Amino acid sequence: MKRETGSLGGKRWEPPSEPLLKSVVVRPIRAEEESTWDSLMSEHHYLGFRRLVGEFLKYVALLEGEWAALLGWSSAAFACGPRDRWIGWCEEQKTERLRYIVNNSRFLVLPAARVKNLASKVLALNIKRISQDWEGVYGHPLLLAETFIDQERFAGSCYIAAGWIPLGKSLGYGRNGGRYFFHGKPKTVLVRALCDGAREALASEILTMRASKEVFKVSIASIKGKGGLMEVLKKVRDFRKRRGIRHPQATVLAISVCAMMAGARSFVGIAEWACTLSQRDLKKLGCHFSEALKRYVPPSEPTIRRVLQSIDADEVDRVLGEWLEAQCAGDAIALDGKTLRGARRDDGKRVHLLSALLQKEKVVIAQKEVSSKSNEISSAKPLLESVNLEGRVVTADAMHAQTDLAKYIVGRGADYVFIVKRNQRRLLEDIKRIEDDDFSPLTPRVGKGSRPD
Repeated sequence: MKRETGSLGGKRWEPPSEPLLKSVVVRPIRAEEESTWDSLMSEHHYLGFRRLVGEFLKYVALLEGEWAALLGWSSAAFACGPRDRWIGWCEEQKTERLRYIVNNSRFLVLPAARVKNLASKVLALNIKRISQDWEGVYGHPLLLAETFIDQERFAGSCYIAAGWIPLGKSLGYGRNGGRYFFHGKPKTVLVRALCDGAREALASEILTMRASKEVFKVSIASIKGKGGLMEVLKKVRDFRKRRGIRHPQATVLAISVCAMMAGARSFVGIAEWACTLSQRDLKKLGCHFSEALKRYVPPSEPTIRRVLQSIDADEVDRVLGEWLEAQCAGDAIALDGKTLRGARRDDGKRVHLLSALLQKEKVVIAQKEVSSKSNEISSAKPLLESVNLEGRVVTADAMHAQTDLAKYIVGRGADYVFIVKRNQRRLLEDIKRIEDDDFSPLTPRVGKGSRPD
């Protein structure tokens, strides 16, 4: 097994391989176990124990059914320079989003359980479940974990082995009763992302959380300014009468887009998500300022319903595709057809969509409904009309291995990769007869999309 070296403490560690560690189970403590947990932590942890601050959870790790380690998680430190600089958020963002960070304030391996690599194994198992457990108790997931290590006592190797990142030293201050005091013992700050894109999401313009506990990466998605979501959505025609309009159509659409990417799947869900936004976010999205309430108010569910039912869906889909494409730098575009489950046309036939998506980012940048009297082949070229193909590679399955489409893609300045199967028997036989030497890098290329003779 590959050996790795942690950067904290300079000690070499090796991933756990002992069969004994396979029996490790980490779970929250039960109500009747709390007094035992508190007593053991107070007796054996070098800092002692009184209570955990703010929101908290207590865990126990069992080794072959016996208590082997204890972990305590609590609300994040309000002030932590290395962490805040690493995230790159402003004070207002920190105030709003600090609850998405959890502090590993206590970690104790019991004296009787000195097993090699036990600590890193326990940390890794706890990290896998902490966000889901936290949401079950406090109603919101977690994005980041932090901890502070006194390196005069501990090397912190188990954290490095479990994927934590050291950020630097604290200033040597503590907080008690709402006041800071200088204790003169700087500690190393370590953090561990609990999901992909955690750091970017915490510093993003608008934080949106998926119902599936994942994070929508708004950090790559500009909301305001040139090329931003608000500007792009202003291109969509507004069919409403001007009289009595409070919320611009672009505002309603932007909120709906962000809410749906965050997991909302109904008009009510979009409206409920909008109500969770801060005043700062509502202002950024152009919401109406109520003079009576002296605050920004989100659009109501009836307003959202009326706007979404009146717009040209194809037009919105087109401008959103352009916006999403601008947020990503993918150079490989895949054609992918899917039949929608539960969706049927007036004639009873199922709805089939052909989509163009960026392969790496898995972002759909264009889609087109395939006519019930046609198929994907005839829909491919119209779908790609609105997509920038210059310098890119288009991939498609065997259905699209057509000469006409290949010429079209090359004519747009792109390359293509098609799968060839038995539906193109003659082409398949020709390919089988090609020798490897025909693809020598020394052979000059005839032209884009062409193979050497």
